[in-house]
Amino acid sequence: MYMPALATGQVKIRLFSGYDSGSAVFSVVEGIYELDLYNNNPVGIKAGEIIIITGFNDHLVVKTRNKPGIICDSLFISGKTDNDLFSLRIDDVRRFYSGNLHCYRDMETSLFINTCEIESYVAGVVSAEGGPEKHIEYFKTQAVIARTYMYKYFEKHILDRYNLCDDTHCQAFNGISDDTVIIRAAQETRGQVILGPDSILIIAAFHSNCGGETAPAEDVWLTSQPYLKRITDPFCTDSRNAKWQRNMSLKEWTGYLEKMGYDADTGDAILLNFSQKTRLKGYKAGDFSLPLRQIRTDLNLRSTFFSLSVEGDSVIFSGRGYGHGVGLCQEGAMVMAMKGFDYKQIINFYYAGVIITDIGNAPHNPPEGGQ
Repeated sequence: MYMPALATGQVKIRLFSGYDSGSAVFSVVEGIYELDLYNNNPVGIKAGEIIIITGFNDHLVVKTRNKPGIICDSLFISGKTDNDLFSLRIDDVRRFYSGNLHCYRDMETSLFINTCEIESYVAGVVSAEGGPEKHIEYFKTQAVIARTYMYKYFEKHILDRYNLCDDTHCQAFNGISDDTVIIRAAQETRGQVILGPDSILIIAAFHSNCGGETAPAEDVWLTSQPYLKRITDPFCTDSRNAKWQRNMSLKEWTGYLEKMGYDADTGDAILLNFSQKTRLKGYKAGDFSLPLRQIRTDLNLRSTFFSLSVEGDSVIFSGRGYGHGVGLCQEGAMVMAMKGFDYKQIINFYYAGVIITDIGNAPHNPPEGGQ
């Protein structure tokens, strides 16, 4: 069925969505751009030239070099060659982008919308989410995951006049990647996505390290998925985030438990010990239980995969993994790639019963909340 992005090969991303700054500096890095204030008088901008964009109530104030500021409702800056590149700086953060930029005010907030090619966006996400200097098969894995997410949630912000934002509410995107291996990984998997057994784009969940065992989706998000099951992962157990430890005073821990409804005798500390040899859903002390995901959130722990022991006046959390544990384990996938597994084998290891295919073979998903 028809998928909007297929018709244009482009995606609209809100930039600096986690920032609340009153102004931004646009600069042409390569190519030629044209500034259109919708006044029938577009202005050419060459490499090295800058534009200062400042919010003013429900309007924008646009200032180019040696010219007075112009008040407008919105502006559009479009590239005019095949090699156009610009930077956008907000506060002290400067990032680089390809494609076009649309700016407008909404609820006294300046929105910066980048329209760019899909594979350029995918490479940028891989760079932000996957990190540098990894094996190309790992980068291909992340590229297929990023592309799957983009198409599945392509209409996530459609009412806001763009497709996705650039922070973790959607996918991290810090601009274009200049890593040739990442760019190659995106191009060599061009158009490929992951479908579930029902031929619908999957929820391509991933995390840093599972600690040797992934979590089924229902343990974390209550809703099960046939491709997000518990698997034993031997690949990540020697990686950087495989193990962690946290110490807390016994008084602090018992105070937390009492706050959460625990009313047994906290003087018998041995009752508070807790062990996880395989992933469990809840912490138990006698008849008292508490979801592990709540403990992780409340105490800002690295994962829910931990055991707990009382030693004197201290409580020792001995943990495994980093993240929610559902879906692909990034550090495990990195090791698999180094051991010679290709991206399709890696994806099929972590997502049960899925199909890797071209986006043209995927039915169009309705917007979130749609029918």
